[in-house]
Amino acid sequence: MTTATLEVRSNGALNAVQDLGRTGWLAHGVSNAGAMDPQALSMANALAGNEAGCAAIEISLFPFRAQLLADVRLAWTGADSAVTIDGIVHPPWWSVHASAGQTVTIAPPRRGARMYLACGGGIDVPQVLGSRSTDLKGGFGGLDGRGLKRGDQLTTAGQDIGNQRAFGVLPPERQGLFDELDSGIVTLRAIAAAEYDTFTAEAQAAFTQTHYTITSEANRTGYRLDGTPLVLSHRLELLSHGIVPGTVQVPPNGQPIIQLADANTCGGYPKIATVIETDIWRVAQAPVGTRLRFVMVSADTVIQLRRTHARTHQRLAADISRWRQHP
Repeated sequence: MTTATLEVRSNGALNAVQDLGRTGWLAHGVSNAGAMDPQALSMANALAGNEAGCAAIEISLFPFRAQLLADVRLAWTGADSAVTIDGIVHPPWWSVHASAGQTVTIAPPRRGARMYLACGGGIDVPQVLGSRSTDLKGGFGGLDGRGLKRGDQLTTAGQDIGNQRAFGVLPPERQGLFDELDSGIVTLRAIAAAEYDTFTAEAQAAFTQTHYTITSEANRTGYRLDGTPLVLSHRLELLSHGIVPGTVQVPPNGQPIIQLADANTCGGYPKIATVIETDIWRVAQAPVGTRLRFVMVSADTVIQLRRTHARTHQRLAADISRWRQHP
């Protein structure tokens, strides 16, 4: 008989079980879903002693509370939030061995927008189309295809607890983002999209030389921005075509939309740019009201950045693994 590991003690329709998403289904109209901040989820899993793609809880509504029903290694990453276990405060990006009966509370972020809570062994919900992620639009995956609510109980797979020391890590790039959030302006790198050249020279300049503010119309599907309108040089009629997370579409009002984890699989708005994959997490951690600054980069630069990013995170995950296993 499987025993639950934790029970959710707060309501939050947008707090849901997520992993790294379901790939290979966009052509069938199924969104990627998965973590809005995949790097944070992967690092939470590393701190908990899991494989990078294990399912965890993505938390977007705070405070989040859960009571532990079994002993477990916990780890949390993402935003800069205070995490308390039975009233004892722990730092962000941290991992501890916690005991049955204890209560975990995650406060609203001081900086950032989302937290990831991983449990040793990973959250154990059924796979749907190769992923445990919750598709909130489609109503499938995760726990019954919905966000978590008070009273929900989650189980975990078997875990290798390793040593029981508390430890953590804060990648330098995260501190860099926290500093940017303090300033109110977050920089995103992007490459030109298919219709870039159909925008006026003034629009192209405005896209990189002015700031765009995240409006309250921001969710897992995408963020609507507000700033200098981006105008086409001539009228353009497009058939619906495939889009991916990071695509920056421009509807007739000229205000851009960044597609995110639950991005629509197709759309007919012209595209001015695509935020590069290694910067998607920066969008996910930018709250409503944050100003965004876009910087255009080349495809060669994107490839190099992705390789560097992958090497850095592989080394960090390896260091965490060694730390966990040796007292």
